[in-house]
This record gives sequence, structure tokens and C-alpha cells, in this order.
Amino acid sequence: MPTFVYMTRCDGCGHCVDICPSDIMHIDKTYRRAYNIEPNMCWECYSCVKACPQNAIDARGYADFAPLGHSVRVLREEEKGTISWKILFQDGREKNFESPIRTTEWGTIPSPAELDVPSAEAMKSQELAHEPDALNIDGGLPTLKAASQNN
Repeated sequence: MPTFVYMTRCDGCGHCVDICPSDIMHIDKTYRRAYNIEPNMCWECYSCVKACPQNAIDARGYADFAPLGHSVRVLREEEKGTISWKILFQDGREKNFESPIRTTEWGTIPSPAELDVPSAEAMKSQELAHEPDALNIDGGLPTLKAASQNN
């Protein structure tokens, strides 16, 4: 389900516009508030939700995550380094989830410029650059083998 903006909370800072990978978060020229110009094209990556310092962006949850008639509130707590999700069901029950904003320390992920250039053999591989190292899988990722033609 796509994201939506509470206009009364939005201050028009544009963080959601800057981070949206599908370029559908825009600032209304009249009201100076963010809005989703094409909800059907939303990737549902929640980058805008996590980036909003005013907690003005929410998401409609999936039926398997939160049944119909629910509300989902997202709260970014930068001082705690967490994103909290609060689901309020029709019958009044409440469910809370909390996850870290990042799973790695800032500055610990090397930039591509700091990594070795992939070899010619690696360029022909199905794996992404440095993928086995990052996933901690010995011997690389499993791959499909071409079926032998014994007809």
C-alpha cells in the first residue's frame, strides 16, 4: 500500500522528495506540503517514512500485516536510532514493532571506490560485486547448472 502525508504535520522540508527512488514524492507549490503524486507507482520502500523528521508520512499496511480497518503509525526516533511501527486494530488492540534505523555503524560500509576492481571473470559472474563476502557464504552463492542434452 502506498504512503500518504498528513498535511498538518508536514513542514515542506523536502527530505521525502530527495530520498524517494521512484520520484513520486513532490512538494505542492501552493501549500508547500509534500504529497505522493502517483500512489499506484509507490515502491513501498518506506524511505520517505524513515526520512521524515516531522513523522508526517504514514503507510497503509498490507492485509497480512494488519487486517482491514486498522491504522499504522510510524515514528522515527533519531535519538534512540529506531523506527517504531504502531498498529491499532478495529477492536482497540495495539501491536508495536521497533527496529534500528541502521544495522551497521555509520562509516563502516566501504564505498565502491575503496573496494578492489572486479576481475574479468567476476564481471561474467551472476553475483554482484563482493556479494559472497558481504553475505558471509563460503564458496559463493549456489547457481543453476545447465541441463545436459541426453535426448
